[in-house]
Parts: sequence; structure tokens; C-alpha cells
Amino acid sequence: MMVKISAVIITFNEEKNIERCLESLQGVTDEIVVIDSHSTDKTRLICEKYGVKFIEHDFEGYIRQKNYAISQATFPHQLSLDADEALSDELKNEIKKIKENWHCDGYRMNRLANYCGKWIRHCGWYPDTKLRLYDSAKGKWEGLFIHEKFEMIPDSSAGFLHGDILHYTYYTVEEHHRQADKFSAISARELVTLGKPVNFFMIILNPIAKFIRNYLLRLGFLDGYPGFRICWIAAGETFQKYRKALRLKRLEGKKTF
Repeated sequence: MMVKISAVIITFNEEKNIERCLESLQGVTDEIVVIDSHSTDKTRLICEKYGVKFIEHDFEGYIRQKNYAISQATFPHQLSLDADEALSDELKNEIKKIKENWHCDGYRMNRLANYCGKWIRHCGWYPDTKLRLYDSAKGKWEGLFIHEKFEMIPDSSAGFLHGDILHYTYYTVEEHHRQADKFSAISARELVTLGKPVNFFMIILNPIAKFIRNYLLRLGFLDGYPGFRICWIAAGETFQKYRKALRLKRLEGKKTF
């Protein structure tokens, strides 16, 4: 028996990306559910063109928002995409086949990033395997701060689909810098909340190790100048993460007196 699949997407001001995402789902999924955090751009108008189930819902964090999306879908078998993602042709065909022979509780697939117009196949960015197709009764979205992922219940089975989720990450380097600054602050708070060790030596050594790992060991240099830029910004984000975390720990230490 062929299963039906609901695509679930969360959005906020995604007029630049959402149509590409919705277009890639045509003929693949049987329903598209968009949970929108009160966009002020053309996101809703674009979604209405594709006849999606459009629901406005206050943003309570990525994890809660994605679990809320699960509850609003008609079908338990679901495909989760972000608005800046789309399905490759090969992955579309794989999903169509699996609908006719669903034999696992969930399915993983690779994600390929587009950075300022260039596809990145190294730098630790690929294959970036994600579990995005699942029976929603077999798990839920979990995580802390920015690293959310669909966690399956024990003894669940997971298969693998060929093809890629195409991830359109950053259109400009400036956009990448802004996001790195934002993520470094969130990651710093995560380190402190989890009670992870933070010291001055980590501020110096960890960014160096990050750059060496991504640019040399993970072959970032094969992606040319964009690969260097990605690895350099990642190292800078690591520096800022530990610097901000150390500052937070010192501030919290002062509050205890």
C-alpha cells in the first residue's frame, strides 16, 4: 500500500527561498504544511499559490515549532524541510519509490550546501547527512538551542536515500558573518548552560584546530577561495564562541557574591 507523505516547513520572511522549496515538492508529497511565525513579506502569498496548509503560530524556538508542525500534518509519514532547502531530482525519485515500499521507520539523506552560488563538497559541509523523512509516531524533534534534530525512539530502523537536499545557505559573505556572530552567542550560552569547561587557552587553540580540521583534514582547500572563506569564518565563530562563553561565566561568577 502506498503511503501518503506530508511535507512540513517552518517559515519567517522567506520570500527569497520558499518558492524554490515548494516547487521541488510538487508531485512528491501529498500535502504541504507551512508553520509561519507571522511573516511580513510575501511568504504567505507565495505559499497560497501552491495551495499549502498555511498556519500562523508564534515562534517558540526551532524545536517546539517543528514539533508543532508535526501535530498539524494530516499524515504521520512526513518530510521535514527548511525554507532554504529543496529536493534534488534524484532525491525526488527516491522518495517516490519509498512511498511504494516504506520499510523503515525513518530515512536519512545527504545535504549539499550552496554558498554564494558555489556548491561546497568539502570543509566538513558535505555529506552532512540528515534524517528528514520519518514516521512521526517514531520520534520527535529534540536538542538544545540551535542543534535540533529528529530523534527516533529506541529500536527504530533507519534507511538511506540517494540524492541530496539542496541547501541554499548564504547569498553573500556579509550574511555569513552576521549568522556566525549570532550562532557564536547562542553556542556560548549553550556551553555555559551545559557546564562545559571554558578557559583562555581554548579561545586561542580551538579556532586554530577548527581551521586545520576543516581546511586541511576535511579538504576545504578543494573548494577554492569559497572553501577558504568558509573555514576562516568557522574558525572566527569558534573564537567568538569561547570568548563570549568565558565572559558569561565570569559575569555569572560575579553574581554569586
